[in-house]
Amino acid sequence: MQLSANVLTLLPEYVLCLTGIIVMLAEPLIKPGSSRKPLGWLALLGTLGSVAATVYQLSIVRSIGTLHAFSGTVQADRFSIFFHLVIACVVIVTLLSSLDYFEGYASHAGEYFALVLFGATGMMLMTSSTELLMVFIGLEISSIATYIMAGFRKGQAASAEAAIKYFLLGSFATAFFLYGIALTFGATGTTSIASIASGLAASQTPLLAIVAIAMIVIGIGFKVSAAPFHVWTPDVYQGAPSPVVGLMSTAPKAAAFAVLLRILFGGYPVEHAKWSALLWIIAALSMTIGNLGALLQRDVKRMLAYSSIAHAGYLLAAFTALPQDGISAAAFYTAAYSAMNVGAFAVLTQILGFREHARNRDDFAGMAQRHPALAALMAFFLLSMIGIPFTAGFFAKFYVFSGAMHAGYVWLTVIGLINSGVACFYYLRFIAAMYSVRETSAQEVHPVRVAWPAGLSLGLVAAAVLVLGILPGSALRLAQHASVQPTQQETAAPAVLRAKTKIVR
Repeated sequence: MQLSANVLTLLPEYVLCLTGIIVMLAEPLIKPGSSRKPLGWLALLGTLGSVAATVYQLSIVRSIGTLHAFSGTVQADRFSIFFHLVIACVVIVTLLSSLDYFEGYASHAGEYFALVLFGATGMMLMTSSTELLMVFIGLEISSIATYIMAGFRKGQAASAEAAIKYFLLGSFATAFFLYGIALTFGATGTTSIASIASGLAASQTPLLAIVAIAMIVIGIGFKVSAAPFHVWTPDVYQGAPSPVVGLMSTAPKAAAFAVLLRILFGGYPVEHAKWSALLWIIAALSMTIGNLGALLQRDVKRMLAYSSIAHAGYLLAAFTALPQDGISAAAFYTAAYSAMNVGAFAVLTQILGFREHARNRDDFAGMAQRHPALAALMAFFLLSMIGIPFTAGFFAKFYVFSGAMHAGYVWLTVIGLINSGVACFYYLRFIAAMYSVRETSAQEVHPVRVAWPAGLSLGLVAAAVLVLGILPGSALRLAQHASVQPTQQETAAPAVLRAKTKIVR
């Protein structure tokens, strides 16, 4: 049976959405008080199905080229496929590590598994969209799901506070993004990314378009927790459940960075000098504020929240590079950061459990004696965040800083290297606490039994971090192939627009 272009282009999203609906319909059929783990396995099966659909898309793209659907508002290319795989892998790890997380604590765990799938559907739609209004729809689907998941521990005030803060500040950021879309339409008469680029290339860029870029960057800056739009991050990370934080700190960021790459490099390439200068400032602020803030934290989740802000700055440094270097470096950094960060929170999920009694750095003292495997994995992920050789973080930072250097942003590279040195202190301080012989007297981290699905997820993530650090070639080549797509505006444009563009040239 031959699938239509509209189905084939969004096949991974259809699989995830359909599975989420089935999970929601099946949840009420399970007896109250019974385990909801079968729903988690069903969600995992659907995610694996979306991976298979993405691989199938890749084989078709390799043979016939980019797939278009819904009047060119959505397309499947190497760029979207790369980020689809990153998002799907994060979802798989999240589901495996949280299968036992809600057992005995939450009767509504089935809703959690469905929300993860619906959120991933929105994230994938964001990466496939070549029309700003479609991006907005995907952003809202993703955001609504993560707002609810942030407050999933209903009986705890910190979780409810996290959800409210995330929702309120997220609404403001969404308004900025939507206002940027409106200004873009006012300046260019279109919201198609390809048409925006063609229109700006044929005439002088109006001031309204420059303001539109700023509004869009503010909206996306919130989603990636870049400074100065980061104020929600520490409180939300501290109050939300650990597996939810692992998901929301990686997959939505990957989707948001993919959108920003497609909009800036694909829609506004003629204004690279202007928006790269803006992102230079945001990147430097994010790296500095994130690392200095992490130095002052005793709560482990708040420390990782500020670390996330700093990594957003490292990744934004790639946007200052030239298109070919910048897009591939950003894509590789996104994959590497997603692996090591979701791995760190997967370890915290197993150690802290649903109640999360042990939170401060001192509570983890002597953890290597109680949980040697978990302590070793956490240390490995933190060392990768530092950028130690033979880990994914090393090559991720190397490619980002190399791209910035080649583009002439020497001072930004220097700021990044200094901040990487500062980050060593709080990462190594936490590792030293885990391997100290000191025992906590108040809230000791209780021994835990890691179920085999969670152990499998930790093993897969650790292998990914190691492979990306030792053999980064395959992932980098995929990122480099993906980097061509957002800059080829004509690929997504209608035939008439392509003809007009050629005449203008």
